[in-house]
This record gives sequence, structure tokens and C-alpha cells, in this order.
Amino acid sequence: MTTRLDLARTRAAAGDRSQLARLVLVLLALVLALAALFGLAWGASDASMWNLVHDWTVRGESALSARDRIIIYEIRLPRVVLGMLVGAALAVSGAVMQGLFRNPLADPGIVGVSAGAGLGAISVIVLGGTALAPVIALFGIYALPMAAFLGGLASTLILYRVATRAGRTSVATMLLAGIALGAMAGAFSGLMVYVADDRQLRDLTFWGLGSLAGATWTKVLSAGPIIALALLAAPFIARGLNALALGEASAGHLGVPVQRLKSIAIVAVAAATGAAVAVSGGIGFVGIVVPHLLRLLIGPDHRYLLPASALLGAALLVMADSVSRTIVAPAELPIGIVTAAVGAPFFLWILLRRRGILDL
Repeated sequence: MTTRLDLARTRAAAGDRSQLARLVLVLLALVLALAALFGLAWGASDASMWNLVHDWTVRGESALSARDRIIIYEIRLPRVVLGMLVGAALAVSGAVMQGLFRNPLADPGIVGVSAGAGLGAISVIVLGGTALAPVIALFGIYALPMAAFLGGLASTLILYRVATRAGRTSVATMLLAGIALGAMAGAFSGLMVYVADDRQLRDLTFWGLGSLAGATWTKVLSAGPIIALALLAAPFIARGLNALALGEASAGHLGVPVQRLKSIAIVAVAAATGAAVAVSGGIGFVGIVVPHLLRLLIGPDHRYLLPASALLGAALLVMADSVSRTIVAPAELPIGIVTAAVGAPFFLWILLRRRGILDL
């Protein structure tokens, strides 16, 4: 006869999705590799995916022409690399914020963090030749991501202070505070746009919609190290975020340094989001769609959720960028439009599902 202990073990085994999570990580790595290869080979150039693979694997005469090599290695490759970095940064930032606030609706774009980072970047773009000229001279190519990081950090700190009281975070307050912060950052950004010249205005308009069109190795080198450091810090707080799901008091009793955990999480989110916004502009909904989908699939364990979010976020943005630059060729559709077209209905579905309107 089956005992209660056997039933408990069976239920525990059924609820353990660590093996599934490992399989998903492997599959996502393959998807990312295919998305990157597809992004390199797909476009107006005659370079096919087979010719690209042949160029990498076979020694001797290259299957690519000199023109195709320039297009692939100097235009498409930095764009794909930057898309991977930005996608991973936004997705991991969303997952960390959802774990920090203990709510799946938290997202850097929705709660105003991206708007704050955008304000910092716009300030450097508009005032870089006047009031902020000494800053540009001091930090060089890192001035733009650093300014975006400081703007995102300020927004995240204000949001956490306003929405959290006595160790508990109010979701309604968080969303309302995010709307207020986004509106304030938008007002100051509008002021910067008002004083911008014609050239800056064109750049800001296209930048605000989100795009990887201006991707260069310089941009990769300016944002890459900051995003890489933030992503490397994420696994070290995975267990702490798991414990934080029980509440700050319970996490503290388990030996988790809650305040240090929150500080690391806030700085990592601000750095990753700020650097991503600085080089790609406003790309929304990646931070809410990717972690939520993965949480439904592999569960809430951040040991697997964070690396899976990085892989899926990178693959998703590379694929979205491939669509944005070919769907209306020879023109280019801003990538923020593509992600919003997919993410906005998904966000609405989450809201309806949480209210019990949809029984899915």
C-alpha cells in the first residue's frame, strides 16, 4: 500500500523541474546559435547561410566576396553581438526585478527604469557638446552608457523607496510610481528634445523607437563590459532571490544578507538597463515577456531562470532585429515597434489572467 511518505516523494519529484530546466537551457543555447547565424546570413547581400558556414569551416578560397565579407563582419556581426547583449540585459533585468519585487509585472520599461536611463542618455546626446563636454572628455565612449546607468539607478532607487514599506512591496504603488517616474523622465527628455538641433532631433526620434541600425564595434565595446559585469553578477544573487520569495524576514532568518542582496540587484539592473538603453534606445516588453514565459515553463528557480532569460532574451532580440530590417526592405522598421507589437498583447494577457478573467 502506498504510504503518505511515498505520495509526498512522488509529488516532490513531479514538482522538481530542474532536469527540464537544464534541457531548456541546452535548447535555448542552440536557438541562440541558429538565430545569430540567421541574423548574419539574412539580408540584402547575396551571402547565404551555407557560404557563411563554408567561410568559417573550410580553409582555402573563401566562398564570400570581399563586399560580402565587409557587410557580414563589419555591419551585421556587431549588430548581432549588440542585439545579443541588449536582449540578454533587458531579459535578465526583468527577471531580477520580478524576483526583487516578488511580482511578475515588474519590468524596467513599465516601471520607469528605462525612461530614467533614456533621460541620462538623451542628456549626453544633446548637451555633450556644451554643458557636459568635460564629462564626455573624461569618460570618452563610456560617457553615454555611464549617464544612462546613473539615470536608471536613480529611477530604480526612487521606485524601491516609494513602493516598499516595512519589507513589503505594494504592486499598485509600484506601477503608479513607475508611471509617475516615467512621466517625469519623459518631461525632462522632451525638454532636451526641444533644445536639440535638427541633426540631434533626427537621431533622438529614431533612437527613441529602439534600433540596432547604428551598431558598431565601438558601441559593442562601450556597452559590452558594463552589460557583461551585470550579467555575471546575476547568478550570485539567484539563491538569494529564491529565498526572497518567502519574504524579507524569512530570507533574513535563512541567512540571506537581504540589504546587500537588494543593493546588488538594484545596481545590476540599473547598469544592464542603462547600457542597453544607451546603445539601442527604447526597446520595451522584452523584460516582462521572456521571464514570464520561462517561469511558466521551468518554474521560478532563479538558478535556471536567470541564465535561461539571458539566452532567450538574446535570441528573441536578434530574431526581432532580423525581422525589423527586412520586413519593409530597403527601409528599416524600428525594433521597438516589433517588440511592442508582440509584448503589449502578452502583457494584457498576463493582467487578464491574474484577475481570473482568462482561465488558461
